[in-house]
Amino acid sequence: MPYTFELGPIRPPSEAYSILIRVTRNCPWNKCAFCHTYKDQAFSRRPVSDVIADIDAIYTIARRILDTAEKSITIHTLQKAKGNDDTPLYYYEQVAFWLQYGMKSVFLQDANSLVLSPKDLCTILSHIKNRFPTVERITSYARALTISKKTREDLHAIRQAGLTRLHIGMESGSDTVLSLVNKGGTQAQLIDAGQKAVEAGFDVSYYYMPGLGGKEYMEENAIQSAIVINNVNPTFVRLRSTVPIPGTPLYEMMEHGTWTPLSEIEKVNEIRLFIEHLQGITSILTSDHMMNLLEDVEGIFPHDKDRMLAIIDDFLAMSKEDQEKFIIGRRVGIYRYLNDYYPNFKIDQLYYSIKQQYGNVDKAVLEILKNFI
Repeated sequence: MPYTFELGPIRPPSEAYSILIRVTRNCPWNKCAFCHTYKDQAFSRRPVSDVIADIDAIYTIARRILDTAEKSITIHTLQKAKGNDDTPLYYYEQVAFWLQYGMKSVFLQDANSLVLSPKDLCTILSHIKNRFPTVERITSYARALTISKKTREDLHAIRQAGLTRLHIGMESGSDTVLSLVNKGGTQAQLIDAGQKAVEAGFDVSYYYMPGLGGKEYMEENAIQSAIVINNVNPTFVRLRSTVPIPGTPLYEMMEHGTWTPLSEIEKVNEIRLFIEHLQGITSILTSDHMMNLLEDVEGIFPHDKDRMLAIIDDFLAMSKEDQEKFIIGRRVGIYRYLNDYYPNFKIDQLYYSIKQQYGNVDKAVLEILKNFI
């Protein structure tokens, strides 16, 4: 029999070294104006027996590899471990990658594993822990509204069963912006869900999308989002700069003139306003996504707040031409951090070519970024 296991489309960047276990398919909400990931895909809960079978398949493959490997895991190791097994080699490669990183973390797919009943979710979690005692962290995406509806007792039970980290898409703390992009929640629900998750003992990641309110609600997006974070004090605040993707309602709103995207520089100004209004928290701010311009704006509150603001101020103090050249260099992969910036002949050529072709850098960046997603 083949030892295959089902895989969903995405995971957070921070789960790069995790094995992926799919417990639901797609997104139960699937109406956010900015998201294209599950477009036209129906949501379903996978039967617990199917998830258990996937966990067992991963376990069997892992045992075959470990029983075969001598000093290191190579392609020859995987071929030997596979033997006459008709499982595609791809699955052995997935498990081998996880083995190389110590089998320490698991990510439950897809968009909202907490829609499962607490009993079913705890059954899955317990089986993961029984099969893989090396696992230290099990993580899932979750909607704030789903968490808010859970009892504190259920959340504690799920945490005790082994789920350790929740990634929650706040996106914005502004009721106006949440309604604008059809997020399906309110600021009050975001605060309630976050507080309940923190109280239950989860590591909580809240996602904030600079630019989601467009030019129309830039300040409101920043300040109201900071209010949510100040009330929740999540473990992580993750920046995800807004990029309108063709085929999404947000892109159509942009084309119809009902939502105006921020420039790269305006997004930096919004992030500054957001950070400035964060008070009384101990969260870790991360910029772990290629859509973010200033990847080096990261740190722990309150200790690193002034340093993060100083990095932003260094960028804002640059001449507009230098800002735009850094933006281009960052978007084509020449610069990663702000202190990587230096005069570059190739960037100069590209800068003047872009200005001639598009008229301004912002239009060019929209074209570049929409092809990254």
